[in-house]
Amino acid sequence: MNKEIIQGIRKELKNIANEEVRIIASRFFKPGEMAKVYGVKSPIVRTIGKKYLQQVRTLPKKEIFVICEELWQSSYLEESVIACMFTESMHKKFEVGDIKVFESWINNYVNNWASCDTFCNHTVGDYLMMYPEKTELLKKWAVSSNRWLRRAAAVSLIIPAKKGLFLPLIFDIANILLTDDDDLVQKGYGWMLKAACKHYEKDVFDFVMLHKSKMPRTALRYAIEKMPESLKFQAMKK
Repeated sequence: MNKEIIQGIRKELKNIANEEVRIIASRFFKPGEMAKVYGVKSPIVRTIGKKYLQQVRTLPKKEIFVICEELWQSSYLEESVIACMFTESMHKKFEVGDIKVFESWINNYVNNWASCDTFCNHTVGDYLMMYPEKTELLKKWAVSSNRWLRRAAAVSLIIPAKKGLFLPLIFDIANILLTDDDDLVQKGYGWMLKAACKHYEKDVFDFVMLHKSKMPRTALRYAIEKMPESLKFQAMKK
């Protein structure tokens, strides 16, 4: 059944693929991001994913992980989105050791910001809320030579941040990534700080003001995006 599911997904993606959509989608990625794209619009990809999810749900988690890994290995953006849908759908079955699998997928297969964010926002974010004792692992990711693990250290905290969780850790990760020279990592931790503003605007503002002389402007602009204009003005003032 595993092969049939994977073959079915790939056949449908290839049949619907559109060259114009592929060219437009490819423009969203910078040099150094190795995402391959079939050229299928996101709503259609999710419709295909939902269709096969009905079959996948009947399988043991271990087999679902095998399917997801094969989808990740293809390096196609659309297949990674479907793999993320499959793992996200079984978040209630996550076990503490599953983070090793998730880390290996980020380290070995994630090759663009869209796949990183889709996977980490939901699958890894859900896992961390279930097993908060494992959040310290993000500090290890934040010092990795792999840019996607470093971005993952921040974007995995987006959903928890919106729920008011893990504020001390959010600041720890932001401190570790503070002067990172990769703009995709800068955007990632800036986004994390912006998400934390929902519940802790003053704390985030104080953090930004304390570190703005070292913080790259890209990260700073993301962090303060939702703040009142008066606070933005103070933060951006040199």
